[in-house]
Amino acid sequence: MEETVLTQGGDSELTSKLKMQDLESQLLDQKVKNEELGRENAQLRRENNQLKRMPLFVAVVVDILEKGEVYLRQQGNNQEYITHVNDDILRELKPGTKVAVNNALSIVRVVGNIFDSRVRVMELDESPDVTFENVGGLDKEIEEVREAVEYPLTKPEIYERVGVEPPKGILLFGSPGTGKTLIAKAVAHEARATFIRMSGSELVHKYIGEGAQLVRELFSLAREKAPSIVFIDEIDSVGSTRTNDGTSGSAEVQRTLMQLLAEMDGFDTRGDVRIMAATNRVDMLDPALLRPGRFDRVIEIPLPDAVARKEILKIHSRKMHLLDVSLDRIVEMTEKTTGAELQAVCREAGMMAVRREADGVSQEDFEKAVRKVKADEMTDFRMYT
Repeated sequence: MEETVLTQGGDSELTSKLKMQDLESQLLDQKVKNEELGRENAQLRRENNQLKRMPLFVAVVVDILEKGEVYLRQQGNNQEYITHVNDDILRELKPGTKVAVNNALSIVRVVGNIFDSRVRVMELDESPDVTFENVGGLDKEIEEVREAVEYPLTKPEIYERVGVEPPKGILLFGSPGTGKTLIAKAVAHEARATFIRMSGSELVHKYIGEGAQLVRELFSLAREKAPSIVFIDEIDSVGSTRTNDGTSGSAEVQRTLMQLLAEMDGFDTRGDVRIMAATNRVDMLDPALLRPGRFDRVIEIPLPDAVARKEILKIHSRKMHLLDVSLDRIVEMTEKTTGAELQAVCREAGMMAVRREADGVSQEDFEKAVRKVKADEMTDFRMYT
């Protein structure tokens, strides 16, 4: 009888413990859910406050006036006004600084420099891996380019010691495929400078003032990333001779050109920003662009002569397995060809060897490649004439 009572008592105690553990588990679950609901509620409150908050507008500081007053110009509508600002923010301001203003036109905070995404993508993250070893011939032209662009960035003390101002800008012109862009990349590599490359057509836009704004931001980025090299390819698309044809498109191109001229004039002669440009049609460029002080050196990149053609062929065939190939014979066959066409000859010769599943590239492959490249060139010429 006593054992039965003890057993019943033990079972009752065990049942109570199990119920207690179950209640504690439920309590823990409820605490976790409560914390999750609390976090969700806080997030919703933040989002709600954000939606209730009035938007901020971007303005540019035009001038700093007396007694803590700032002269601002709002972007977009060009509305100008004067506002007060506290001393902490005033110390951070200077003409050209972008700031955020509220509906009362009071400065809330300093924004700093914000560049158009189209300008950001023009900046190469790393210097090009092209060196002057990749350029065949053009020794005289390369030395002139290095004197005007590379040496002022890498050896400024020489110019200061001699007392001479380096050229501000350099223009390369010549037939397509002669190596103008290649030279620019090699200079950027040797100077270990930020390389900002763009095409002149990228500066031509539909809306009034957009192209000029892009030019301003391009050179502002170049100064921020100094030492830097700005390379404008196909500059004739935005720098052609100004005409008065009465169209709004022509007027916008001219506004962009005038902003480009103003930015080039604003360069410090010993600054860490150099400008290069390239074109196939130097005869189309506006005289104001070609005058000394903007492009101080205008260098023609000619077609390669026999010596240069052999150097170019060696550069583009140095990784190829050649089977008794006479490059002198190929040089004779490729008179009046550009560096790009010589590169195409080497590529086509290699592809012919691949097609035959050969062990290397033969003389016959090269000669067939020359005939093919020249035939393609004539076909293209007939298509566009």
